[in-house]
Amino acid sequence: MKKWKILFLIIIFLTILSLFIFFPKASAVTEELPLFGKVIFVDPGHGGRDSGASYGKILEKNINLEISKVLEEKLVSKGAIVYMTRDEDEDLSSKWDEQKKRGDLYRRLLMYKKNKAELYLSIHLNSGESGGRGAEVLYHPINEKNKQLGEILMKHFKNDLKTERVLKKTDLYMYRNTTVPGVLIECGFLSNANERYLLQKEDYQKKIAESITNAVIEFFQDTIVKF
Repeated sequence: MKKWKILFLIIIFLTILSLFIFFPKASAVTEELPLFGKVIFVDPGHGGRDSGASYGKILEKNINLEISKVLEEKLVSKGAIVYMTRDEDEDLSSKWDEQKKRGDLYRRLLMYKKNKAELYLSIHLNSGESGGRGAEVLYHPINEKNKQLGEILMKHFKNDLKTERVLKKTDLYMYRNTTVPGVLIECGFLSNANERYLLQKEDYQKKIAESITNAVIEFFQDTIVKF
């Protein structure tokens, strides 16, 4: 019996010791890497044959990719596992696709499914609206978390980017055909001279990426509590 008591005391001691050793480290990981292990897709809109909006030689597809690469770095620095639907100027459609645009979008959706994405962020630019300015978010209600994510993003955009835009719904093919949580982010207006200038600047791209990253962190924290 004495041996069993000694063994029991040793087990208790090791258990208590592990609490002091491992839990502080886990807490530190949570604080420093709040997105640890989260699988996130960053989707730079357009690409290849599809330039998106344009102003002279300034093409939306290129700015989308620049912002997305900065966003990828920010998310990874917070512990996320990040996939890019494209990391160069390419169209994801197949030569066999009769509808190239639909084929491109369909393959982006397949990537989400194949890699078991927990979230997607589709990066785009706005254009054309007379006097239009500011970042905005659009969501499809196919997943109840989409609106929650959109509201959090808009809150951060209002604080960080001083936008006066509002959260909107979309029924575009890309967003009504996946149940993975995510939204369409319009980072600004290419048709607005001031925003067109800012959107090409590295500092502003970093500001956008940081605002999105902080919103994503808040979203996942809220999701743990509410779902």
